[in-house]
Amino acid sequence: MWQAVCVALAVFGLGTVNAHSAETFPSKPIRLIVPFPPGGLSDGLARLIGQNIALEWGHQVLVENRPGAGTTLAADLVAKSPADGYTLFFQDLTTHGINAGLYRNLPYDAQRDFIPVAFASASPLVLTVHPSLPARSVNELIALARAQPGQINYGSSGNGAVLHLAGEMFKKLTRVDLVHVPYKGSPPAVTAVVSGEVAVVFATTGSVIPQMKTGKVRALAVTTAQRSPLLPELPPIGEVVHGYDLMLYQGILAPVKTPREIVTKINAQVNAIMAKPASRESWRRLGAEPVIIGLDDAASRFAQEVSKLSRLVLETGAKID
Repeated sequence: MWQAVCVALAVFGLGTVNAHSAETFPSKPIRLIVPFPPGGLSDGLARLIGQNIALEWGHQVLVENRPGAGTTLAADLVAKSPADGYTLFFQDLTTHGINAGLYRNLPYDAQRDFIPVAFASASPLVLTVHPSLPARSVNELIALARAQPGQINYGSSGNGAVLHLAGEMFKKLTRVDLVHVPYKGSPPAVTAVVSGEVAVVFATTGSVIPQMKTGKVRALAVTTAQRSPLLPELPPIGEVVHGYDLMLYQGILAPVKTPREIVTKINAQVNAIMAKPASRESWRRLGAEPVIIGLDDAASRFAQEVSKLSRLVLETGAKID
């Protein structure tokens, strides 16, 4: 009897603490961990969201870039942080899902150790080549790669990142032999294709659109099954390569035991920011479309993405070395 009373009091006390935490949240600066170097799409979106949250809530949002090991170092840091809403993870959710299938011994579980807070954006990748490469369409690139097996290289933002999987999917579905060259982030990979260090890159939209406009690179297609409103002039790879469909998602995760009241509060604030017309324009300048969904839908979509991408890793045979 006494034990039951103690448990009831403990549960009541915990609920009171959580409710109080939600009411007073935030009462200090928030850390927003980005697992990529400065200058990329995730970094740009994280800073936009952080600036807007700081204006709304009156507390600074500190964006911390923690690149390394295919985003797993930053993920482990967040997974082991206090679950109080003050340490959040602005992750390329696509890469987060890929890592669940790519790494055998992660120090965390990609799903069980995190709770989705918000989906921030969606965008295709862009299949891009150096202007000297004699390929002006997806079909021409496939024909060229088959004629020169193992002689054409493609750059990515790092082993295990979504740009890497995009290349491996392309190789698998088209039966071509391209050589993978990893870089530390999407901007360096785009710089490599601009300089001719690599011939091909599957680039994030924001990192490659400026080079497309100046003719420093040639864009062949987007990585989705249908045309993208961001780049409607480009055909989708899926029109030529059956089954090819890869969308890049960014979003915010928190340690799994973060109180739902706090997660709900952050979700509502991020969605309110993205609903503003000025925000939509800012997102598009970075090469992304805002994704506004509630907490339960975010959790469902997150689980679907992790499952889908883990399966793709197995199907393509992608490796981290």
